[in-house]
Amino acid sequence: MDILKYSEINLKETIKRSEQDVNNVLDIVSDILDNVKNNGDEAIREYTEKFDGVLIENLKVSKDEIKEAYDTLDDELLIALKQAASNIRKFHERQIPESWNMEVNPGVVAGQIVRPINSAGCYIPGGRAAYPSSILMTVIPAKIAGVEKVVCVTPPQKDGKILDAILVAADIAGADEIYKVGGAQAIASLAYGSESVPRVEKIVGPGNIFVTAAKKLVYGQVDIEFPAGPSEVLILADETANPEFLATDILAQAEHDPNASCFLVTDSQDLAVKTDEFVAKLTEIAPRREIIEESLSKSGKIIITNTFEEAIHVTNEYAPEHLIITTKDDDETLSHINNAGSIFLGSYSPVAAGDYGSGTNHVLPTGGGAKMYSGLSTEAFIKKPTVQRLTKEGLEELSKTSVPIAEYEGFFAHSNSFKTRLRED
Repeated sequence: MDILKYSEINLKETIKRSEQDVNNVLDIVSDILDNVKNNGDEAIREYTEKFDGVLIENLKVSKDEIKEAYDTLDDELLIALKQAASNIRKFHERQIPESWNMEVNPGVVAGQIVRPINSAGCYIPGGRAAYPSSILMTVIPAKIAGVEKVVCVTPPQKDGKILDAILVAADIAGADEIYKVGGAQAIASLAYGSESVPRVEKIVGPGNIFVTAAKKLVYGQVDIEFPAGPSEVLILADETANPEFLATDILAQAEHDPNASCFLVTDSQDLAVKTDEFVAKLTEIAPRREIIEESLSKSGKIIITNTFEEAIHVTNEYAPEHLIITTKDDDETLSHINNAGSIFLGSYSPVAAGDYGSGTNHVLPTGGGAKMYSGLSTEAFIKKPTVQRLTKEGLEELSKTSVPIAEYEGFFAHSNSFKTRLRED
């Protein structure tokens, strides 16, 4: 990893991520979206054969296929998926907001109610690896929110099937339907609907550059959670941190993707050097060594600051997807953090805990998006309509505020809606 001194770097340039430049694929993706919109299942099958190498007749996964997946799945993995789902449910159930109302003025009561969206689509990647954990993270919050129809889409394997763990995880999570379609064509099918795949109101879940571009292009016709790019971690640590622990977290993030970003920010020269040594040592024996080496060569950096205040500043500017804090006083350090997707406190809280089972969601904003967005949550599938009820007395008092503003803005019918109701009988 590159070891850099804070006083010698251009911070803005140093913290740049490996970006997914969707502009390079917009024309290709736009054509795919149009084809699926106009030709439905025929176009979906065409692209599935072209990109996944398999012709799928029945796009929808059958109940028999799900049953077969349960019969063949390893028992240990089944137990793990069920426990992870239980933890995720517990956490996300606490996120459900409550309806409320208040008296703004005498006779003027206003508030908001909570309602779920009707349908959601969850995209589950199937390229470099299978991610049953992503199904739990996307489907469970939607079902807890009360979404009536939750649809999963995921690319089929060469044999035309979906991996057992994916099907079982979708069933455990409560998915209503699962379809064998991936890529931009999957996003198109969810956005526009086809003979087989139903149109949904919101699409969530990670994907490659084509999926990301497709989600951006259909946004507005359907909702999406937020644009997402390659995964990233920033570790904020002082001299009390365990360098071997930190190295394992760096490798855990780097093995995701050649474009993943891994940063260690510390005011300890000794910690920086020891962590780098452990990274090199562990990379030598890592099963995904090639991916890790490419990732770290592109976006693996250790920044040594003069003060810990500078380290905190770097962290907030970077706004990491995943933030690990390992310091003398983690809670004190946390009080100075404003921008992060998901935060892991202390020596025994690896990012992998949040990836799989602590209950928090691993669908998180990247590329500095944590300055503006939060991670996926139950609230992502909820609407909050506002409600008001006025008495005649309340309307009369409020007219003193509303009528002058309405007439100044030239909306005399607005003004008249007050005056008519207040006219003497």
